Amino acid sequence: MIVDCGGGTVDLTTRKLVGEDQLSEVTERIGDYCGSSFIDEAFLKHLGSIVGNSTIDKLRDNKIKSLQYMVQHFCRKVKFRFTGKDTDFQYELDVMETIKVLEKFVNSETKKLMEDNNWLITIDFEKIKSMFDPLIDRILKMIEIQLENCRDECSIMFLVGGFGQSEYLKNRIEEKFKDQVKTIVVSKDPIAAVVRGATLYGLSLSDKMKNMKVNEQVKFVIKNRKLNYTYGIRVLKLSKKGDPPERVTSDGYIHKFHPIAKRGDVVEFDEEIRVNDLCPVNGFQESATFCIYFTKDDEAKYCDKMELLGTLKIYFTDRGPDRKVSFALSFGQMEILKATARNETNGQNYLTTFEIKKER
Repeated sequence: MIVDCGGGTVDLTTRKLVGEDQLSEVTERIGDYCGSSFIDEAFLKHLGSIVGNSTIDKLRDNKIKSLQYMVQHFCRKVKFRFTGKDTDFQYELDVMETIKVLEKFVNSETKKLMEDNNWLITIDFEKIKSMFDPLIDRILKMIEIQLENCRDECSIMFLVGGFGQSEYLKNRIEEKFKDQVKTIVVSKDPIAAVVRGATLYGLSLSDKMKNMKVNEQVKFVIKNRKLNYTYGIRVLKLSKKGDPPERVTSDGYIHKFHPIAKRGDVVEFDEEIRVNDLCPVNGFQESATFCIYFTKDDEAKYCDKMELLGTLKIYFTDRGPDRKVSFALSFGQMEILKATARNETNGQNYLTTFEIKKER
């Protein structure tokens, strides 16, 4: 498993080593907006609670370079050093030394308070921890879901990307998953690891294109395929008149098959066939599992006699009855079906792929 912890997003993918120098197709992928830049924002928000949010806004509006310098100072002193173990850990910001221009933007009352404190701002262990925890909790949840979605045991986990250097993040991951993943590794240079991997992947594609035979090129440009099965998901709906009473739950719901791509349809390769406006059953539901089925029965209403292709589990970080989720299927050239789910409220996305029966 690769956990790419960037500034804006954290993306997870699981791949399988085939032979000595090849990786199989992506089997699972999850992404969420919980990268390290949100810790920077939490720091600025806390600073705004002390010197005034309008002061921070003015520094941003005026594109004050020392604001970025101050954030970088916080990153060097806190973001990559905080371990979550030393309760005496704290961060002291010397405003006069780090961002002296701030003095010009604070109001008179704040200026008096800051002068009384010698323009020093101290952030204690608990406050720093509170900047990390909401994001790391979301990352841990994604890893948990990823491991549940994987069909094989995960032997090693790589932390890459800038946020992958965080000692606290690594400690939390090891603490939670040490019994499920044997080896958890942080690259010596996690940012370079991402760039190097992307470069090697691009070069491998280039070599493959150069070495393709004529018949392989013909396959490569095939535009679409005609489906020999109907693919869809199981959904929970309010029962209607005429539904078999033995299938209706005590609270009036019924499981039905919702077709997405139908037998006989001609679909473009990698074209997404999307279902919108799916919702969790209740406002407190924390996760949902999409069960993907396929059948040759064009009139099928229930999943009982269908073949289960696989599942994709997602989780919700928000609450409420109006959380919209969309789900899509797309078909690749090499008998691969891709299933994606997207939380339309906060942008979280999930992806998994399956090998499907060859379309004949």
